[in-house]
Amino acid sequence: MEQQDTFLDDAERKTFDAEHHRKLLFNIAQYDKKVVDGKKQYSNLGLAKTRAAALKHKVIENLERYLTDFESAFKKRGGQVIWAQDAEEAMAEINRILKKANAKTVVKAKSMTTEEIHFNDAVEKEGIESIETDLGEYIVQLRKEPPYHIVTPAMHLSKEDVAKTFNETQGTPIDWTPQDIVAHVRKLLREKYTKAEAGVTGGNFLIADIGAVAVTENEGNALNSVAHPKINIAIVGIEKIIPTLMDLDLFWPLLATHGTGQNLTVYNNILTGPRQSGETDGPEEMYVVLLDNGRTELLAQTEQRRALSCIRCGACLNGCPIYKNIGGHAYGTTYSGPIGSVISPFFNGIDEFKHLSFASSLCGKCTEVCPVKIDLHHLLLLNRKDFVEEGHKAKSEDIIWYAWKKAMMKRKTMERGGAKTKNFMLRHFFKKTWGARRELPVVAKESFNEIWKERTGLK
Repeated sequence: MEQQDTFLDDAERKTFDAEHHRKLLFNIAQYDKKVVDGKKQYSNLGLAKTRAAALKHKVIENLERYLTDFESAFKKRGGQVIWAQDAEEAMAEINRILKKANAKTVVKAKSMTTEEIHFNDAVEKEGIESIETDLGEYIVQLRKEPPYHIVTPAMHLSKEDVAKTFNETQGTPIDWTPQDIVAHVRKLLREKYTKAEAGVTGGNFLIADIGAVAVTENEGNALNSVAHPKINIAIVGIEKIIPTLMDLDLFWPLLATHGTGQNLTVYNNILTGPRQSGETDGPEEMYVVLLDNGRTELLAQTEQRRALSCIRCGACLNGCPIYKNIGGHAYGTTYSGPIGSVISPFFNGIDEFKHLSFASSLCGKCTEVCPVKIDLHHLLLLNRKDFVEEGHKAKSEDIIWYAWKKAMMKRKTMERGGAKTKNFMLRHFFKKTWGARRELPVVAKESFNEIWKERTGLK
């Protein structure tokens, strides 16, 4: 209940924060415009989505086979694979690698899986500096905030907010333009790239047949995080697998179109392992951490496992009326919006995060915009149903619904007590549940049944 109460408090505060609302809607509106243009590259977008959905379904249903194929192919080129059951196990292995290399600095590309395992906090406790190299991630790191959005970490900030952040943390002029800030960060990060002993990335896709990690980006920071340090560690969820290299021509444009409205992102890298003989750059050692962290628990759900097809484009967040009102931080999890509401209870604990599956209008917009055709609003309903059937509910709910059922089964019981008693019950027992910003309904003095009897003379 603590997580739920925090969520409700944060959601209400953000919903009625006019300035927060203005910035969020402005930034999502820019995204919406670009996505319309991006979709023009398709002669049949529906067919592309159907093919992508079918491929991801095939992979999720045969996940073990594709992961072992990936591991075998990746190892053949000198890469090393680490299977991590949870965040603690993943960070224990990563810290072991970093300590062995006597690493002092790590440069890190944008990655939601590193947020999921709290990478920065974990390595900093070991005395290692971890630098976010994606500009949006770097900004929220300076602000000591988690990413606000799966794709756009600083979506909640205006350019004035960003200038103020750099002024307060690095003493730069308060009136700096975005161009000034980018130039400043570029210079700072280039020094970090050349000094860092290790680089960390995520992975948008794992390619089973050639044993490779595909990373898509717009700033070149992931490529620099791989090219300069001697060690590269890619931390990737086990569900990110696709069958073959040829499948990228389907998934990369879908991800770019739905994520940023581009035909294709600026940099698309395929990492097949450590530097080979005759190659001029790249790491001397490369590790891939295959992260479970609740994914197999979700895989065990016959219906909800479809959520593992997600390619993290963020489209469902931008279309969701709940996200547009409460924003990303209110969810209190790594993954926000509709997809986060489906998967977070399995990743973070059902008892603590089951409330997220109820934080939806069920309008279906998330399902409509999903590039891999995940039936998100239906999965939210399935979560609700399963959580109740499995006993993840308060005892008071059982009492309330038992009393409600008894009352509704018989007309005499429904009419008992009259309007005065019912209004008293509403005011004293349902006011908090109904919400402080909504007016409680008032039960009429006479029910329709009673009026009908009076007018017709029936008893």
